[in-house]
Amino acid sequence: MTGLELGYQEGRAITVREAKNFYYAMLTLPSERRHAVYVAYAFCRHCDDTVDAVASTEEKLAGLDYLRTRLDGAYAGQAHEPLFIALADVAEKYDIPGEYFHELLGGMERDLVQHRYSDFEDLQGYCYQVASVVGLICLQIFGYKDPVARNHAIDLGLAMQLTNITRDVGEDFEMGRIYLPQDEMARFGYSEDDLSRGVINDAFVNLMQFQADRARTYFKSGFKLPPYLSRRSRACPAILGQVYSKLLERIEASGFDVLRQRIALSKAVKLRITAQTWLSNVLPMSLR
Repeated sequence: MTGLELGYQEGRAITVREAKNFYYAMLTLPSERRHAVYVAYAFCRHCDDTVDAVASTEEKLAGLDYLRTRLDGAYAGQAHEPLFIALADVAEKYDIPGEYFHELLGGMERDLVQHRYSDFEDLQGYCYQVASVVGLICLQIFGYKDPVARNHAIDLGLAMQLTNITRDVGEDFEMGRIYLPQDEMARFGYSEDDLSRGVINDAFVNLMQFQADRARTYFKSGFKLPPYLSRRSRACPAILGQVYSKLLERIEASGFDVLRQRIALSKAVKLRITAQTWLSNVLPMSLR
């Protein structure tokens, strides 16, 4: 088996093992595009694993530098490790700018050194780096013609990341991070001390509802993406959007009880969303 084949195989194995919310959506893609997305996801997973490793900040930054060096080697035609050989192939085949992957690495580095965000503009920049650029990478693989598609892909990434932030408030705080904008916490009268004590009061609920409403605004734009794609690629981002939108509904329905539990969707719910959304995106209107 060649290095390229091993790289694609590694990408698929990592995706099957780790993707969770993403995997079912990826299954709806044509084979070649699906395996390209697997490789891109595997690179993103390596970035996440580097940041989440039990190691010092310096060691984690060194790990990201290692990935950056391998990424540059792939774009220079000097990849040696299977996954990066496959990544070079995907990047060339789908004309993916190297700056997208570099933005992702920059966001991961930022996560290691910045643990508070002064306002939404500050947070939005971070969300773009760790989520929206992933959407832009996938957009290149999906294929599109109208550049307006980029704006909707960016917004879908923002919506999904804001949903993650809303769900993971408690877990993130345990790791020393607060992604809720500091000025908004002050505006709603919810303090870091309240968060440390797991307080869920009116101030917290109102603050979180504000975050959820913002995410909904970005979902509204993100849901406009599929028509800009080929029919065979539309279901993937549509499913991802619906899964995360449903997750946000669950969070709201719980009264934003995210400090005592991790709210998630069952496999059955994800499969139902996948089937329904896939059908609505691939069947001609006359057959629905």
